[in-house]
Amino acid sequence: MSAPAVRPERGRAPRGRVEGRLLLGFALGLPSIAHAEPDSVPDLAEIGSDLAARAFVAPRTRTEVEVHGSFRIRQEALVNLDLDRGLDPSGQPLFTVPLGGGQTLDGGDLRLRTDIALRAPGAGVAVYTRLDVLDNVMWGGSPEAGTGRAPTPAASPGQEPGSISVERVWGEVLTPVGVLAAGRMGAHWGLGIAANGGDCDDCDGGDAADRIAFASPIGGHVVALAWDMASSGPFTPRKDERRPLDLEPTDDASTWTAAVMRARSPSARNRRAAAGLATAEYAVFASHRRQENDVPAHYLPVATPRPPGAFDATDLMARGFSATTGGLWFRLSTPRARVELEAVYARARVDQPSLVPGVLLDQPATSDQFGLAVETSVSLGAHALGVDAGVASGDDAPGFGAFPRPGAAAPQPGDLDGPQADPPGDTTVDNFRFHPDYRIDRILFAEIIGTVTDAIYLRPHVRLSLSETGPGRLSLTAAAILSWAVQATSTPSGARALGVELDPSLAYEADGFRVALDYAVLLPGAAFDNPASSLDATAAHLVRLRLGMVF
Repeated sequence: MSAPAVRPERGRAPRGRVEGRLLLGFALGLPSIAHAEPDSVPDLAEIGSDLAARAFVAPRTRTEVEVHGSFRIRQEALVNLDLDRGLDPSGQPLFTVPLGGGQTLDGGDLRLRTDIALRAPGAGVAVYTRLDVLDNVMWGGSPEAGTGRAPTPAASPGQEPGSISVERVWGEVLTPVGVLAAGRMGAHWGLGIAANGGDCDDCDGGDAADRIAFASPIGGHVVALAWDMASSGPFTPRKDERRPLDLEPTDDASTWTAAVMRARSPSARNRRAAAGLATAEYAVFASHRRQENDVPAHYLPVATPRPPGAFDATDLMARGFSATTGGLWFRLSTPRARVELEAVYARARVDQPSLVPGVLLDQPATSDQFGLAVETSVSLGAHALGVDAGVASGDDAPGFGAFPRPGAAAPQPGDLDGPQADPPGDTTVDNFRFHPDYRIDRILFAEIIGTVTDAIYLRPHVRLSLSETGPGRLSLTAAAILSWAVQATSTPSGARALGVELDPSLAYEADGFRVALDYAVLLPGAAFDNPASSLDATAAHLVRLRLGMVF
């Protein structure tokens, strides 16, 4: 049997699954160090900073409300993303092709994101929430929204009109010894290769955690301890059918995380830079997650859908899952340069990887994964340049294992994706998956593969300031991404060279407004050739227009 994927693209990870970020996804009950922009600071270290700053001024006499947010529209054309290299051994193209057999697909979406802070009277309590309206709804997919007409019952993804998603709700309390935070909050660490809050302008997902955390300043550092309820259920309604009840406590997956951080605010770094001083910042964390039992019928497709709570003891099976993850983040900033890196190692084990009650496997599933990303930049007056690099460990099974489908058959040599474990012969899942919102390109990893996994890359980049007029600035950025597979057996052809991608952008920014025109061309390497059909992969292109407003 094939082990299905552990982590979906959005939302919480299904419980007990042994694939994908294995086990890495289960292990990460991560604290937050945001990196939406190079001047980011540790979020977990900043829990309560808003409250602490106000504790030194007169206490509030009434509730204060503060609102920030952004609105974006994107439209793009994707040309030849199947690379004209024919079908894989499973009979599938590398990327979706137009129904009429042409070369070009298009798409667009929009989103209104609103962050709201509610500060209670006094100086020690605040509640925060994030709302996304029409998140990734297809541009033009449901223009009847707001006209009073009901949505189509079988609306496709990205076409549900009027959708409002509550992404985060949490509260903070300032105490004499630290800050207590509880609720569903963003989960981000370092550069965002493992846990990513999805806070960047072009991000599509973002991680959140149901968490209780305590952070306290000690010896010039912030020491934090967090407990996450990573998953629970299945549930059954209570008598009044208003609140659910967890049917089995032993199938819950929970995580403990400890972190030590030393970071400075952007204003502090700017002051030090103005004085000609360098600033070193760092953080480390260790995280452990466990799950004793599991109810696979709760999250796997079944022939006959079950009503809420319609499970019995025969659905419960031993899982024996445990995962330990460690990571570090480091940033060195000087008046003219920045070097920043994140490294993550995850080790996990599932004693019983079977997902079928009554059918047991005598081999545990294991995982050893490693990921590293480095970013550099040097300022040359109004311009900047640098070189980024990264590596994500691989697995020798066919396919990249980026987004394998639950219950999918084991991939054949030449397939682009598929489960990396195929019990009982192959019970390892060693490919590290970068979070999809950590973007290094626009075509290869962002679209065709789906994320950085089983790969090594170099990314030289440059930013040129073309003109500044009043509050507006016109700039040109460009990057070249050179990439190779870690395991040649993962690629469609068995070669390691993934190719070269060029990503230029022209952007205009003013107060609260940004418009950008992006282009990308992928020159695929030998890894995507099709020797069986004597076809060489050809170039793919992307054009995207982005419009954004910030308030």
